[in-house]
Amino acid sequence: MGSTIRRVTVEDAERVAEICRAGWLDTVDDRLSDTYKQETVDFWYSLKKVEQDIKKGHYSYVAEVDGEVAGVIGGGMTGARINEIFVFYVDRDFRYMGIGGQLLNTFTAHFRKKGAKEQWASVQEGNALGLPFYEAKGFEFQSMKETRAGTGEVQRSLRMMKALGR
Repeated sequence: MGSTIRRVTVEDAERVAEICRAGWLDTVDDRLSDTYKQETVDFWYSLKKVEQDIKKGHYSYVAEVDGEVAGVIGGGMTGARINEIFVFYVDRDFRYMGIGGQLLNTFTAHFRKKGAKEQWASVQEGNALGLPFYEAKGFEFQSMKETRAGTGEVQRSLRMMKALGR
């Protein structure tokens, strides 16, 4: 079962939104209230928002397996030489098949060509899937970012960075 990496299109929006909603909920698990989780997925991963963000270029690539979108990565340049991963999820039925690595490699190669020398990502504190993945790909912890939600909860993200070199 091979996967194909291609640019994301607006036609992918529904499946991308589904993968992102489920993936984000998996990463926060029981660390945040149901209210906050619902507000977050309703805002960031509604079909309308995902369609808008695809059109703006915030989503970059999808992985397909046998014609089904199995994962997504998105991001952009946030500085002259700095690339940031904004969103990165693989459907739980397709994890541990190398799809995440393929998406990251394609994404990284694209932004290297645009002059990126550093690549950044935020990983939810306690994310048992994301943190080991990023560390295995050469990302290193740089700082902790705390965001206070409207519910009063504090969401903690680990800021990870990888030097891209040549």
